[in-house]
Amino acid sequence: MGIFAMARNVATRVWKDQRGQGTTEYAILVGVLVVLAIVAIIAFRGKVAELWQAVSDGINSL
Repeated sequence: MGIFAMARNVATRVWKDQRGQGTTEYAILVGVLVVLAIVAIIAFRGKVAELWQAVSDGINSL
């Protein structure tokens, strides 16, 4: 068997093997969620700071 035939056989097996497909999809999903969380934190930074200050003031007034 020549080197090209062996390479073709390996490529065919790798292409048909879908065991890692689910893991890859979950990794992409987690990556998208992390990016969305960062964007939300940046977009609502002022509101979060106001909320944090209100909570802090409420605790300090006890």
